[in-house]
Amino acid sequence: MTFIDGNAIAGPLSSVFAFDVTTAVGQCVGCGSVASFAEAHVYDQSPGLVMRCSSCESVLLRMVRSPDRTWLDLTGLSYVQF
Repeated sequence: MTFIDGNAIAGPLSSVFAFDVTTAVGQCVGCGSVASFAEAHVYDQSPGLVMRCSSCESVLLRMVRSPDRTWLDLTGLSYVQF
């Protein structure tokens, strides 16, 4: 599958967070890598968005939106620093 860089997640996540999330830093649960969201690989060919670690390809974040709700799964991140 083809991915786009983590900057692509900024627009969709702006509906949830009131700041530029590409500057946020998180730690991957899979490999322990610490990196900014902008460095992640984002896949948008599914019903939602999937953000994967650029080091090990573990799923960091999943986001699905409907007209009136947003589902956000961050279980692939040990922490997020804003």
